[in-house]
Amino acid sequence: MQRVSLGGLDVSRIGLGAMSMSDYYTGAGSDEEEAVRTLRRAVDLGVDFIDTAEIYGPFVNEELVGRAIAGRRDEVVVATKFGLVSHDGAGPDVLDSSPANVRKAVEGSLRRLGTDRIDLYYQHRVDPGTPIEDTMGALAELVREGKVRYVGLSEAGPATIRRAHAVHPVTAVQTEYSLWSREPAETLLPLLRGMRIGLVAYSPLGRGFLTGAIRSTRQLAPDDFRLTTPRFAEGNFERNLRIVDEVEAVARDAGATPAQIALAWLLTRGDDVVPIPGTRRVARVEENAAADRIVLTAGQRARLDALTPPAGERYAEQDLARTGL
Repeated sequence: MQRVSLGGLDVSRIGLGAMSMSDYYTGAGSDEEEAVRTLRRAVDLGVDFIDTAEIYGPFVNEELVGRAIAGRRDEVVVATKFGLVSHDGAGPDVLDSSPANVRKAVEGSLRRLGTDRIDLYYQHRVDPGTPIEDTMGALAELVREGKVRYVGLSEAGPATIRRAHAVHPVTAVQTEYSLWSREPAETLLPLLRGMRIGLVAYSPLGRGFLTGAIRSTRQLAPDDFRLTTPRFAEGNFERNLRIVDEVEAVARDAGATPAQIALAWLLTRGDDVVPIPGTRRVARVEENAAADRIVLTAGQRARLDALTPPAGERYAEQDLARTGL
């Protein structure tokens, strides 16, 4: 596995998102032993950039990651997030990036992960009730104390990124980026490159859609988060299948899988873009890691660049409002 630098943080070229092992998607939490094997297999393959968050579960995903990396902590770059759980009694899904909440959040994450430091600590969503300068000030203190090594932001807009970076260096910004979510290339990437900040691409497989494995929404459980998103809504879903058809055609031409093609395309965006595909299965993490070896031809890249934009927004309106892009 190749390695790259995210704002000074050395990570594998492809990471692993752990969210779906515990929450949000069909089958989450159904086989923790397989999830642990998947995390450990990823590390064996050189995929050492592991992404989690306290909201996933809540809390159980960090515990799962902690269990998987026990005894191998120094082989792993651990990223987790705060800010979507209020620890003053308000609970999960409440924006709170106040300095006091940051303090409570980091102690809980350290305990659940079974570690004495977090390699990359993200604000999960910008808290409009707390100035970003106050949040970054608290994070800077954690860096000085050695509890956090690097600081990141998730779904933050340009103005917030600039203000945050002025207080303490931002190492990476996480946002959705894939063949069907290309918005970051327009405004975010140029800004980040000018500030030497890396981009971590979550949902690089379009929440599983770009793998070609989902051909009907009937394959998803009624409580699957994807059913709340416009791109998976009736009508839009069927129209978006044409994107998968094109990705599958390129995959056949390249002798690869659709997932590998979607990841390989992201790897052409620059060494400062690191995708973190999520899975809970060993076979899938092996498949995704192999995308590191795929070299797309100019014709294949042009075909992918020309894909029709998807029908529907990436989030429902209320969730989209929480992003800064």
